[in-house]
This record gives sequence, structure tokens and C-alpha cells, in this order.
Amino acid sequence: MSEFRFARGFRAAAGRCGLKQSGKPDLSLLVADGPCAAAGVFTTSLVKAAPVLYDQAVLAENPAGVRAIIANAGCANACTGDQGDRAAAEMAALAAQAVGCAPEQVLVLSTGVIGVQLDTAKVARGVAAIAPDLAGDQAQALAEAIMTTDTRPKTASATVEIDGVAVTLAGVAKGAGMIHPMMATMLSIITTDAAVAPDLLQAALREACDASFNCVTVDGDPSTNDTALLLASGASGATVGAASLARFTAALTEVCADLARQIAGDGEGATKLVTVTVSGAPTVADARAVARVIARSPLVKTAVHGGDPNWGRVLAAAGVAGVPLDPRRLALRFGAVELVAAGTPIGYDESQAAAQMAGPEVDITLDLGLGLASGTAWTCDLSAEYVSINADYRT
Repeated sequence: MSEFRFARGFRAAAGRCGLKQSGKPDLSLLVADGPCAAAGVFTTSLVKAAPVLYDQAVLAENPAGVRAIIANAGCANACTGDQGDRAAAEMAALAAQAVGCAPEQVLVLSTGVIGVQLDTAKVARGVAAIAPDLAGDQAQALAEAIMTTDTRPKTASATVEIDGVAVTLAGVAKGAGMIHPMMATMLSIITTDAAVAPDLLQAALREACDASFNCVTVDGDPSTNDTALLLASGASGATVGAASLARFTAALTEVCADLARQIAGDGEGATKLVTVTVSGAPTVADARAVARVIARSPLVKTAVHGGDPNWGRVLAAAGVAGVPLDPRRLALRFGAVELVAAGTPIGYDESQAAAQMAGPEVDITLDLGLGLASGTAWTCDLSAEYVSINADYRT
């Protein structure tokens, strides 16, 4: 497997500044060689962390001139009042000084415990230590430095041809708990070496998030810090315009969906990745809405964990998704085994159905029988380990 790298025009660095009690890497920088167009999608929660508010303000004022992203783990800088706002701005200023740009050209990400003030003195020492190490081969290190309860880093890339030029999209994400679709449900940094106008970049990111990060759930709890950022360096020489936007967005969605699946598969305490596909819906929005409700159901998730093909839980969850449906038209499969047709159980082998839930990946497919649209959501099983992790999270 080739070494993961960000798109052309970007360098990264990562290291330790002491915010994580474990002593693991907790600070990172992504730096562009020149000003980038940037887009962001953020949590819709009314309780937003200081870095979310800071980034929203930067993108509103300077969407075409972003040079860097600084990220810390171990402290969310959320619910921290005016002091937290000042800390987010100081993080940006520290990165700007190291990079040689203006603070308003820097975006900020934080993840970790909510309600703890960020120690900017540690951040300052960390920036001074890692800035000299900025290089094109440090993307994997950055992916590791943004992790919290993640068990593994998450990276993905894709290429697409734009006007005869191969364009790269490459991104990282973190997320294992407090994962639920209220925009992006984690942190993600995605880069591309295409040139894209900020308004087109924002439209592409929004569409990609709706089909990927907004379709992943681990525990039904969104975060205060949810952010997905997309930077375009233009280093490939290709320009994405109206005619090529759909192809670019498709490649971006591929990257985001890959990262979303990795997040679901690495959910806290997870032993199985669950893909819920809803077909036969009147609209894609309807299909995704039903899939998300099934995916977040604790009863469905515990049945998957136990290998119990309790299909009634799936239909029960579908009925409260707020999407009109006819129970007599429903058809359900677990993997390759058909369980329900026309809303009633058929003669299936219970052991075969259970076998479909025994592996590391479980597929649940529900046909509403009402249209041609389909949608997918990703989740994981719910285990006792999830409770253990979150009971002891701060200690």
C-alpha cells in the first residue's frame, strides 16, 4: 500500500504538546504553499465550540485566502466562554506566526473533553516544535494526532480527471464517539489540488457531506465541535467549473463516504460495521431518513452485536422515521437472506439469518416499495465496551 499523502500543494506536521494525558500526539498543522479556496460544514447544534465559531467567521470573511489549519486533540475548547474564544484566536495566531501568514488565513480544529480551558502555552510550545518538520510525507502523522478514542487513523483519497488533468482529493477524519448526523459528526480535513471557486467548493462539500458524514451514526449524540473542512490549492493546474463540478463532487463524495464508513467501523466498542440501505423510497431524502433512524436504534444495534436476526426491530424503527410508508409493502433482507415480503415474514432459515450477522460487516436492506430512490446509513453494533469507554472518558 502506498504512503498516504495530502493533495499537491500541502505540507503537514504533527507532534506532542501535552494536552493528552496519555502523552500521545495531540497537535498538528496543515499548511498550503499558497492561498487556498476553502469551504466548511459545521455542527448544527446550538452549543458550538469556540473553534467552530472562529472558523465560521474566517470562512465568511476570507473563503479564498486560507493558508493553514491547526488542530489539537485532548481538549475540545467547548463551553469555555470568552476565554475559549480567545484561545481559538491565539491558536490561529500561533500557527500564522509559524507559517508566515495572517491569523485570518488560519482555521482551527479542537477535539477532546468539553468544558476544559485550552492551555495555549502548551500549544505555543508544540507549534514551535513541529513547524520545522512540515513536509509532504506527514499526512499519516496528522491523521494520528487528531484521534481521541479512535483506535486507528482514518484516511482516504480519490482521483478524477478535469480537463485532461488528474486531480487528487485526499482527506483524513477522526471520530469514534459522539457520532450522529447533524452535519458532519466528527472532524475531517480534505484537500484537493484543483482550483475551485469558494462558492462551488462549498456547494460540493455540502452535497458530499449530506451523502456521507450526515449518514453515519455511532451513538445518536452529535458533538459541539463537528467540522469538515475542504481546501483547494490549485497546484494541479486544473480548474473545476460548472461543467466539471458534478464529477468533482462525485469524487469528493467517494472520499467522504470512505471516511464515514471508517468512522462507523471504528465506533467506540464496535465489533461490527453495519450498512443500512433503504430502497424503494419516493425520494433520496426519505430513504436516508429511514436508514438513519434504523442505524441509530439501540435495539437494532444490540441485536446486531448479539447476532440476533430480530427483524421486527428494524421495521419498528422504520415506522418512526417521519416518512410515510405502507407496512404491507415492506421487504427486508439481512445480507443475502430475505426475511420479510409484503410486510410479513416469509419462510426463512433462522440459522442462515443469524449467520448473516456473524461476521465483521452486516448488511441490512429495507425496500419500502413506494418509489425508485435509495439511501444508505452506516453504524456499528452497541457493546458493553461502549458503556465502559464513556463511563470513564474523563478519567
